[in-house]
Amino acid sequence: MESMETKTETVTQEREPVRPQRTAVIVGASSGIGKETALKLATRGYRTFNVSRTPLKGERVRTVTADAAQEGELSKAIHGIGEECGGIDLLIYSAGFSMTAPLEYAKSGDYRYLFEVNYFGAIEALRAATPYLKKRGGRVVFVGSIGGDMPVPYDSFYSSSKAALCMLAREADVELRSRGVRVSALLPGGTATDFTYSRRVYGEEESMGYAPSVKRASAALANIEQGGMSPSLVAEAIIKLAEKKNPPPVAVAGGMNGFTRYMYKLLPERVTDWWIRKKFNQK
Repeated sequence: MESMETKTETVTQEREPVRPQRTAVIVGASSGIGKETALKLATRGYRTFNVSRTPLKGERVRTVTADAAQEGELSKAIHGIGEECGGIDLLIYSAGFSMTAPLEYAKSGDYRYLFEVNYFGAIEALRAATPYLKKRGGRVVFVGSIGGDMPVPYDSFYSSSKAALCMLAREADVELRSRGVRVSALLPGGTATDFTYSRRVYGEEESMGYAPSVKRASAALANIEQGGMSPSLVAEAIIKLAEKKNPPPVAVAGGMNGFTRYMYKLLPERVTDWWIRKKFNQK
């Protein structure tokens, strides 16, 4: 009787490669919109980094200290994160500085610092992150402002920097989408954060004859911000935009802000500028 051998076949199952944990880098996450965004991303499973001068207190978000106004510091911080994590999935630029001052008497040191933080820092962060974003097909969101679309009396440098940031997002998206990276700017309107109280407001001596107008404009702006959206809602809008399959280069946070922006672009400038003067108590 012929013996029969039972052959045992070993079936090798192909395992899907383990994807690395998603990495998010938020520049300016120590407070306000950036902080809310960082905390939400951490709860969604992102390995989350705050890059700023001030730490974000909490175990879920790691802070890498850097000053956006000092050339080279953001590059060094982001390079270190990218090397450690093997890539970057999401870069959010939320660092910002604001000043209420008359154009005639504004100090060059103040408005140059503002542009270093609000605009040139964003360029440095984007350039530093791009090689690591390309590895993961990453996303970038710049936190802009509705103020970049319309004049805000005596806050002209902030509005100008946000307008530049919006165009930077559009330009970068044109260049980088063929490399698998998408870039967007999200435009919130007034948002109730401590940013209102950290604004550099010129006093009577610095403002000279403009002092009463500067004071009225500053108070109106503060009221708009503190009566505006919560930073939590803006953070949700940032994350939703970042995780869209085909994100627009420019998006607005909040339905009312979207309507305001639409009407501002639709109406003649003479009408909208009159409305701005009224809104900020200017003659």
